[in-house]
Amino acid sequence: MRKLLVAMAIAALAVPFVLQAQSGGVTAGGWELRLDRGDDPYPVLSFMPMGDGVHATTGGRGGAIFWSGNTNSGDYTISASFTQTEPSNHPNAYGLFFGGSNLSADNQQYTYFVLRESGEYLIKKRMGSETPDVVAWTPHEAITQLDAQGRSTNVLSVEVGGDQVRFLVNGTEVSSQPRSAVDTDGITGLRVNHQLNVHIDELQLGM
Repeated sequence: MRKLLVAMAIAALAVPFVLQAQSGGVTAGGWELRLDRGDDPYPVLSFMPMGDGVHATTGGRGGAIFWSGNTNSGDYTISASFTQTEPSNHPNAYGLFFGGSNLSADNQQYTYFVLRESGEYLIKKRMGSETPDVVAWTPHEAITQLDAQGRSTNVLSVEVGGDQVRFLVNGTEVSSQPRSAVDTDGITGLRVNHQLNVHIDELQLGM
């Protein structure tokens, strides 16, 4: 019953994302954000609670990271299920970030693992204004692409253990990287680029 109610709520929100973003801001309690560009989220995104998760709708300059005080170190796993409810105007990415520090400062730092509706994933670092690739855009059959109704659901996971970090989509490993190649200790959260309408649940971001 709960899943049916959430599905109905998602369907009700599946209106043009630019219109939704106009109602803007962050209404999910305890969450913070940082926009990629600019500092006023109200005109460009909406991030609200829905069911057991959250729903992000982003406009033209609404790419952002979101976090709620979750910090991890040592060995840990984070994951979340993302449902894109309609096509974007071009392939835009969503996913997880981890190893975050100084998120409100000029020297912000984190690693992110994202995918996009065309069936490709990306692993990238943020170091201030620089964003070097760890793994450039790479196609993988484990990624669920948009169906005939313009929807898709993908579960992204990051498993940090020993000297390796595993990146999984829908339970399938798509990449494994040396721990030294990414940021691991720090804040964990979500990343949603611009022009997207995404429901996010099954959140396991650690403590």
